[in-house]
Amino acid sequence: MSAGPVRVGTRRSLLATTQASHVAALVREHLGRDTELVEITTDGDRSQADGTSFTELVGPGAGATGIFVGALREALREGRVDVAVHSLKDLPTEPAEGLVVAAVPPREDPRDVVVARDGLTLGELPAGSRVGTGSPRRAAQLHALGLGLEVVGLRGNIDTRIGTVHSGELDAVVLARAGLARIDRMAEVTEVLDPLQMLPAPGQGALAVECRADDPLATELAGLDDAASRAAVEAERAVLATLEGGCSAPVGALAEVVEGDDPDRPELWVRAVALSTDGGLSVRRSASGDVADATGVGVRLATEMLEDGAAHLDDPAPGDAPPP
Repeated sequence: MSAGPVRVGTRRSLLATTQASHVAALVREHLGRDTELVEITTDGDRSQADGTSFTELVGPGAGATGIFVGALREALREGRVDVAVHSLKDLPTEPAEGLVVAAVPPREDPRDVVVARDGLTLGELPAGSRVGTGSPRRAAQLHALGLGLEVVGLRGNIDTRIGTVHSGELDAVVLARAGLARIDRMAEVTEVLDPLQMLPAPGQGALAVECRADDPLATELAGLDDAASRAAVEAERAVLATLEGGCSAPVGALAEVVEGDDPDRPELWVRAVALSTDGGLSVRRSASGDVADATGVGVRLATEMLEDGAAHLDDPAPGDAPPP
């Protein structure tokens, strides 16, 4: 391990550099090491700049997971940075060869929020109001609420998205609370959505501190790990990974460490939903289990969802099937 500063790789956006600066501060505080931020441009950043849609990059139904990650991982493997900081929900669920998520620091509030004109909530928006999101998960759950809203595709950074409301182009946008909190924009929020209305993306609100598996720094970075946050996101990502093996439906999941019957043995409670693209069909399940078995709890929950039909939510109805 170099005696020089720990080079922290980050995307160039305000939110990404804010998140990386937070991790760098933890490194200085807990490891006593100097740090420097190294900005890396990712495919996801380039697509936002040139207007390429997520679907064009990753294919229909695949979601955006992973497109902000590759360039940072390449910089790690090539030794240009020592640590990469990701929004954990951006990480693909399959392991990355030669790399390890050394720490998941304490998680921000994972819920979604609304930024709407005139201080309105979703329920107060008139039918036909235009609500923007770039997330198939959010779009499907917005449709499922049955509020008669027009859901509009949306790209860009936080300023760009909120700007569509200020300009009158859209009546509201739905965003992750964590991002707004980290860049001190919570004053813009008109409603924090209850998970009963909208389950967040697996891993939303959490950061992943990734490094090379053979770097001694990995052991030191483990001191930044928050056990409850790690267990929750491992369960959520196990739900996603298991469902990805059987369906391409939009997925929301939220896990929480809660007090169990035995005060000395907390429990893990997980809720998840898979939806048809139009929100008309869904499979919702919850499960609880041992915190030490977070991945197992998530796998079992998702397996039950597949058995309940999560893999077939967007299948055509028998009468709609094309002729042979």
